[in-house]
Amino acid sequence: MGIVGFLIVIGCVFGGFIAAGGHLHAIWQPFELIIIGGAAFGGFVIGNPMKTVKMAFKKGIHAIIGKGPTQKDYLELLQMMFQLFQLFRRDGPQAVEKHIEEPEKSELFKSYPSFLNNHHAVDFLCDTLKITLSADLSQYDVDDLLEGDIKVAHEEEHAAQHAINAIAEGLPGLGIVAAVLGVVHTMSLLDQGTMVIGGSVAAALVGTFMGVLMCYGFIGPIALKMTSDIEAEGRYLRVIKAGLVSLQSGAPPLVCVETARRVIFPEERPTFNDLDKATKEAKKAA
Repeated sequence: MGIVGFLIVIGCVFGGFIAAGGHLHAIWQPFELIIIGGAAFGGFVIGNPMKTVKMAFKKGIHAIIGKGPTQKDYLELLQMMFQLFQLFRRDGPQAVEKHIEEPEKSELFKSYPSFLNNHHAVDFLCDTLKITLSADLSQYDVDDLLEGDIKVAHEEEHAAQHAINAIAEGLPGLGIVAAVLGVVHTMSLLDQGTMVIGGSVAAALVGTFMGVLMCYGFIGPIALKMTSDIEAEGRYLRVIKAGLVSLQSGAPPLVCVETARRVIFPEERPTFNDLDKATKEAKKAA
C-alpha cells in the first residue's frame, strides 16, 4: 500500500497544482532537491551509527513495499508449531534436534516458507528450543528469556525508526535553508528585470515547498509505517513465545497452539475451525 500512498500524494498535490493553472517546469528545481536531500542525508549519517543507518534503509524500504503477517501467515505458523511440538512430545528431544540445529535444511520447516523466510523468527524459535533441551528451565524462565529478546529487538528497530522520524522533522527547516540560499542568489539578479527576479524567487520558494512536502507527505509517513511494521513483527514473535511458554509448562501441543492463537489480533487471528483443520493436516503429514 506504500506505493499507492505515494501515488495519491503525488497525484493530488501536483495534479491540483496543474488544475489550478500551474506549470510543472516551475516546480522542477533539481538544485533545491540536492540542497535539501544532501543536507538531510548528511545529518542522518552524522547523527547515527552505521548499523542504524543500514537498518533504517532496510526498514524504510520494507515500509514502502512490504507487508505485515497475514492471517494465512499466522495459520502457517501455528500449524508448524503444532507439528514440531507434537514431534517433541511423541518422539522426544532428539527428534527435534535435527530440525532446530540446521533449520534451513529441515524438511519440516521447508513446508512452511513464510516462517522459514523470517530469519529472526527462526532464530527466536530454534535458539529457545536449544536452551530448553539442554537446561532445566521453568516456564517462567522461558517467558523472561523471550520477553528480553523481543524487547532488545524492538529497541534496535525503534532506533532506526526514530532516526527516520528525526530527519522528517528536520526537512521543513532544510527547505527554509534552500529557500534562503535561493533568495541570496536572487539578490544578485536585481538588475536582470522582473521576469528573471520573479523566476528566481519562485525557485527559492520551491525549497520551502519541497521540504514541507517531503516531511509530511513521504518521510514522516514512512517513519509511522516503520513503527507499525515493528509492532507487527513483535506480535508475530509473541505468538511463538506463547506457544513455547505453554510447551514448557507441560501443555499438550494442541493447547500450546491454541494459547498462541489467542494472542493474535482478532482481525488477523485464524478461527478455531481453521486451526483445527490445520492441526489435522499436520497429523496426517507426520
